[in-house]
Amino acid sequence: MMYRYKALVTRIYDGDTITLDIDLGLNVWLRNQSIRLYGVNTPEIRGAERPAGLESRLFVLSLMDVGSEVELVTIKDRTGKYGRWLGIIKLPDGVILNSAIVENGYGEPYMGYELINKFLDPNNY
Repeated sequence: MMYRYKALVTRIYDGDTITLDIDLGLNVWLRNQSIRLYGVNTPEIRGAERPAGLESRLFVLSLMDVGSEVELVTIKDRTGKYGRWLGIIKLPDGVILNSAIVENGYGEPYMGYELINKFLDPNNY
């Protein structure tokens, strides 16, 4: 099951992990929630992949800044094995961050990438 939330970007860790403050509605917020971008894998910012990881992070920063409002679509509405929520990020201009990363060569498709558009279809809610 998928859920949509308004959220504010509070940190961009790397190309596939960001931190958000999530608006649950009725003045209820989840603060500093770590989000793993669904269906995307980017190079790490530590170790041998560092240069490519930093490029991926800079690409994400070119599309959104800390403080930006985004739409978060969560997958299963639960955390993964590292305590991060799995999510799809829709930017205010309609760009899907997850897809943009792959389409621009800053990451690779990962498990479930082909399902991103299905999850965003309003008929699936």
